[in-house]
Parts: sequence; structure tokens; C-alpha cells
Amino acid sequence: MKKSFIIVFASVSSLFAQTTFTLKSKDLEGQFTNTGVFNGFGCTGENKSPSLNWVNAPAGTKSFAVTMFDPDAPTGSGWWHWLVFDIPSTISGFNAALSADMFVQSKTDFGGNGYGGPCPPQGDKPHTYIITVFALKTEKLGLDKNATPAVVGYYLGQNMIAKASIVAYHKR
Repeated sequence: MKKSFIIVFASVSSLFAQTTFTLKSKDLEGQFTNTGVFNGFGCTGENKSPSLNWVNAPAGTKSFAVTMFDPDAPTGSGWWHWLVFDIPSTISGFNAALSADMFVQSKTDFGGNGYGGPCPPQGDKPHTYIITVFALKTEKLGLDKNATPAVVGYYLGQNMIAKASIVAYHKR
């Protein structure tokens, strides 16, 4: 009886292809430009949110949320610049041109809703801006545009499957 063998070769990189939840931005390369900087509080930027894309969302993801936080703000508790949630799981990114009506954008520490770009105090050290996308196990957080950053953060923590972040800096 004749036996045959089939030998299959696969590269190690294809066997272990990266499948981690990852956030990317074509607009951020380590530093904010004037396009993303706040327009107010002494800053004169264009206050346009960066384009963001995420890949490899984990199984069970029903929606996404995006936040931007400055832990270096001289407040004792940091500064929330952006909180967006109830982003459908069919969306894998967005840019400044997308309609704000598609998602909930709640209160920031600037007191308004929507994106508020970097604006650290004049002469302060470079501030760290952490932009995070959260994969969530619920389609809706059950919050509205008047939710505070602390409440949004609590609900994100209760519903998070995974998160991915990018970091950029700004100084003036």
C-alpha cells in the first residue's frame, strides 16, 4: 500500500498575523498641528478633530466610543477634550466631515459638546493627549449629550470589551 504525504509550508508571519484591536490616524504623527488645536482660551487653532480608523474589533462588539483626554492639565483631574459614543459597530472610523448628528457627543471640560482640541497653558510642558476607541458590548450607553465626562467614563468602563489608544502631544 502506497502512502502519500502532503507538506504544507506557511510563513510564521502569516500564522501569527496581527489581529489586535488597533486605532490609527492619518492626521496625527506624534504632534498636533494647528488644524486640531482649540480655537479659544488663548489658542488660535482650527479645532478640527483628527481622522480616526480602527481595525480588528473584538467579537461581540455592538458599538464604539471615542474619547480624548489630557492627563497633564493643571486641574488635579486632567481635562476631557472629546467624548463620542453610540457609534454603530458597522463603522470603523470617521473624520471631521462626518455629521455630528450620527453619534452622541457629550459634554467636555470646555463646557460644550463635541471636539475641543489641545490648548495647554502658555509656556507649560508638552501635554499628552490620549485618544482612545472603546469596543463596547452594548449598542447604546443610554446617555445623552448632557452626560458629564465622569458619567460617560463610568458607563464605558462597565461596557468595555477592549480599547485601543494613540498618543499625541502639544505645547504652546
